[in-house]
Amino acid sequence: MDKLWDVVIVGGGPAGLSAGIYAPRAGLQALVLERAMPGGQMLETPAIENYPGFIEPVSGFDLAEKMRAQAERLGATFDIAEVTGLAPIENGWDVRLPEKAVRARTVIAATGAHPKQLPAQGAKERVGRGISYCAICDGFFFRNKTVLVVGAGDGAFTEALVLSNLCHRVYMAIHRVQTDPRAVRAKAALVERVFADPKIEILWGVEVDEVRGEKAVDSVLLRDVVSGDRRELPVDGVFVKIGWKPNTEWLRGAVELTEDGYMKTDSLMRTDRPGLFAAGDVRDPQSRRAQAVVAAAEGALAALSAEWYTRTL
Repeated sequence: MDKLWDVVIVGGGPAGLSAGIYAPRAGLQALVLERAMPGGQMLETPAIENYPGFIEPVSGFDLAEKMRAQAERLGATFDIAEVTGLAPIENGWDVRLPEKAVRARTVIAATGAHPKQLPAQGAKERVGRGISYCAICDGFFFRNKTVLVVGAGDGAFTEALVLSNLCHRVYMAIHRVQTDPRAVRAKAALVERVFADPKIEILWGVEVDEVRGEKAVDSVLLRDVVSGDRRELPVDGVFVKIGWKPNTEWLRGAVELTEDGYMKTDSLMRTDRPGLFAAGDVRDPQSRRAQAVVAAAEGALAALSAEWYTRTL
């Protein structure tokens, strides 16, 4: 309890693991705290094909293990712990755990975000068996098949365009009716491209009430939001983009958050609190993409910024 770490990295996804690689190389004594197995959302991805340096697809589990082993070889320490809070101390921070506190000169928040789940019967049970939250990650497995995208923002319209290059048919389920000016929240350029794509069909004013299928998804039950009528739509997969929730409850009161709970940083991953940095999906998504390689780059930047900051103490 008396040890003062140079940096405590909270979160073991690609951002936290990358920070765990760069921090000891910068001469910092680094502790990585993860509440479960390192890897974050990568662990839910059976095959990652777009991470630099891997000619063949690599599972999220294997990539996380390699990153952790690299960080440990360079000197980072890992521990399983649930971080419950953060409080400033003189020239540093108290990282609060259920039964103790860990002291650090700097802290990198890399706790990520989790996708809002599709609130439909049968959806939770079919994640990984037809339900996906990332077209770039899983779209390849639905080549020449029929899929449904749920959502009306930039993410959903981007997913639809990605999938149209792979799939036979792409449906989009949008909650509001077409005449509602709030029906679509995506950028005009994305909307124009989707509307012009002959393989994409918009289903206006519908909600997914149920996801059906024995071993995998084979259809969804759609409900018209105006009439209440239901109809079954055969699909091989459902891609959900209805928003994200950042994992920042432990930061309440310690740092300024956006209205949606994300952390604000500058381009060097610095927050408005000295010695507190952020990297990965926990950051405000307005100017970033939720990709493992992006998170890893931000983790590296955060570690380098932490090293520069420790020179001023």
